[in-house]
Amino acid sequence: MGVIGTIIGWIVFGLIAGFIARAIVPGKDHIGIARTIAVGVVGSILGGIVFGLLTGGFRGFQPAGWIGSIIGAVIVLVVYNRVTGRKQNRL
Repeated sequence: MGVIGTIIGWIVFGLIAGFIARAIVPGKDHIGIARTIAVGVVGSILGGIVFGLLTGGFRGFQPAGWIGSIIGAVIVLVVYNRVTGRKQNRL
């Protein structure tokens, strides 16, 4: 279950972090489950890099914990929305 378990773990972890990021960022996101997973996974890697740089313990592309992953996913989602112009802020 080594590699398959790791891949499934990353998918589930990315999905949860991505959904939480989508809940935190205001407005409606028009992205599906695959992009939500991608936002969570990339956010986790980004969170790990930022945490490593801030603590001086940078160890390569390593995922962050839950908080770092969610913060990273929020950053990735905001950047994604700005670049694609997909965010619609409706009241």
